[in-house]
Amino acid sequence: MFSRNVIFFVLAVYFTSVTGFIPPTARTTLSGSAIKAAESEVTFGELDGEDVRVGIIRTRWNEEDVSNLVDGARKALKECKVKEENIFETEVPGSFELPLAAKFLAMSGTVDAIICAGVLIKGDTMHFEYICDTVSSGIMNVALNTNTPVIFGVLTCLNEEQVKKRSTGDSNHGYDWGKTAVEMAILKNQATGVKDKGKSEKLNALGFNKEESNAEEKKKVPGFF
Repeated sequence: MFSRNVIFFVLAVYFTSVTGFIPPTARTTLSGSAIKAAESEVTFGELDGEDVRVGIIRTRWNEEDVSNLVDGARKALKECKVKEENIFETEVPGSFELPLAAKFLAMSGTVDAIICAGVLIKGDTMHFEYICDTVSSGIMNVALNTNTPVIFGVLTCLNEEQVKKRSTGDSNHGYDWGKTAVEMAILKNQATGVKDKGKSEKLNALGFNKEESNAEEKKKVPGFF
């Protein structure tokens, strides 16, 4: 008489090979591998951000932890040769306000990339889930709608311990966000043809501060005004 474990194993192999279905117990091993893979660090090549302008929008909520993340981002920007005068920093009350503030900054045309820095910690209600979903979607939409790289620098953690592990020491995620901002800014400038141009030329290439046409030319343009 076969044991129940043997029968289950045979059925698991059959269903997996024939239908692609993976029983819950089999998924446990795969999940472990996925978690392990997710812990691997991103590597960055040599990045020259001398002409890159980066905006940092940070929250006052969880101020101490956010300050650590911003310090990590600034360290990375300095290593990438981003000039101090090319780093713009402002703050908003909480993470919910980050997407709109990022949109305002992106529309100004004064930066090549934006880092949104904040910390969200799960509480006893569904507030955490709603804010995480809204903020992540909002930041992504700003990037897609303005063609400005907007880095999702918001920690979404279950407790304070997770926050500390990800915002201090060698595991400071802010450092990676700074590197990512520079890399994406360079990519954007190359793609839009404004690489190595001055600030005014960059703004003109993006549709800002263009010289007005003369009065005669404006008269020829049909319109309501």
